[in-house]
Amino acid sequence: MLSKEVRKQLISVVGEKWFLDSPNELYVYSYDATPLYQAMPDAVVIPGSVEELSAVLCIANEQRINIVPRGSGTNLCGGTVPLEGGIVLNINRLNKIKEIDQENLTATFGPGVITADLHKAVEAVGLFYPPDPGSMRISTMGGNVAECAGGMRGLKYGVTKDYIIGLEMVLPSGEVLKVGGKNAKDVAGYDLTKLLVGSEGTLAVVTEITAKLLPLPEAKQTMVAYYRSLTDAARTVQRVIADRIIPATMEFLDNGTMRVVEDFARIGLPLDMEAMLLIEQDGTEAQVERDMARIAEICRQERAAEVRMAQTSAEAAGLMAARRSALSALARMRPTTILEDATVPRSRLAEMVEQVNRIAKKYNVHICTFGHAGDGNLHPTCMTDERDKEEIHRVEQAFEEIFLAALKLGGTITGEHGVGVAKAKYLDLKVGTAGVELMKRIKQAFDPNGIMNPGKMFAKDTRRRVVVKSCACGHEHEANTEHHD
Repeated sequence: MLSKEVRKQLISVVGEKWFLDSPNELYVYSYDATPLYQAMPDAVVIPGSVEELSAVLCIANEQRINIVPRGSGTNLCGGTVPLEGGIVLNINRLNKIKEIDQENLTATFGPGVITADLHKAVEAVGLFYPPDPGSMRISTMGGNVAECAGGMRGLKYGVTKDYIIGLEMVLPSGEVLKVGGKNAKDVAGYDLTKLLVGSEGTLAVVTEITAKLLPLPEAKQTMVAYYRSLTDAARTVQRVIADRIIPATMEFLDNGTMRVVEDFARIGLPLDMEAMLLIEQDGTEAQVERDMARIAEICRQERAAEVRMAQTSAEAAGLMAARRSALSALARMRPTTILEDATVPRSRLAEMVEQVNRIAKKYNVHICTFGHAGDGNLHPTCMTDERDKEEIHRVEQAFEEIFLAALKLGGTITGEHGVGVAKAKYLDLKVGTAGVELMKRIKQAFDPNGIMNPGKMFAKDTRRRVVVKSCACGHEHEANTEHHD
């Protein structure tokens, strides 16, 4: 609980209206979109300017009060849950698009800007900001930067870190720092801009963002291909990329996900198929026509049972909307939905899907898989009930085995959702003990008092040894992970 004096200081900075500490208000900020994690903050502070935010951090740093930066709370790694109390710092009032620079092809805006609003604003002047996370209609750009959000267009266009070229940030000390800018080239010192992207609020608070933009593609086409075999669908993905075609979107849904999406969206999906690929290409008219004809040919060569091109923009939008509804549709099935994002090289996609299905059967849990097939980013999603402790234990065992399977296939524990608290116990399996220690030293340099989003990124619990086989060298290495029984 904050002292009366600290409470008074914070109110003097932001005003009574923007300081929240009633039980109901605190409860709203005690959880985010991640199941199974909840903790009450001591207060919620909503600054309206960089100066107010700086003053809040000065007070918190001096008093050693934890700070948890937060946007819309849509993250899926527990990144904005105040595990150790303190102040939840809501940045949503910093929500102005300050400039769309059509000469330099950049946009500058506050972290509270909603992702989809940025898309609309830049597209209105013929420009394009590609990253499109599934939560883009409610997620903030500050949250996208914190988690290095991806999305369905990641295969062709990359993720958030590929577009952020300048930041204004406030350090835990309250010092305001500007890094990067509009320059197309800038190698002056360490790249602090890229360091902040994906840092999950553990280093500083972002208060302004400059992103590079692209010209809006002139044409776009969408196609769907259905398969009786998961392997055939995965092999299609490999063949398309090997043919030097990079689609804007290449999405995968397994049969379980197709069934739930069809029940939700009613778009006529053939439920006797084991998998579907949803493929979109953009670019010039000639390029799109050529690429989509070749992709359709490859789909048929890889034994697609049906290949269909969307005939209208409305049909294309319906297919993409159905894919975006996958998580919402799955969430209707059981009280608790746990969505993860194990990622593997594209060439190991079929093996990874088969591993997920094997592991689900082993632990007798219901897991459906969908995701960004083109970049190997799968979203195994488990429908469960957190009140059933025995089942939740099996779910946790299943996901641990899924992450280990991804690592054995040369993959990673998270492709776009971040580490937060949910993946912290697996981080050293990916980056090694030396990598974790280096990251901790970086955090110490930024945040010597340890007030920024504590409990995230780095695991603290008791440890046990797990053997993980490295695909690169074929040898077995011991690595640490957490054990929660």
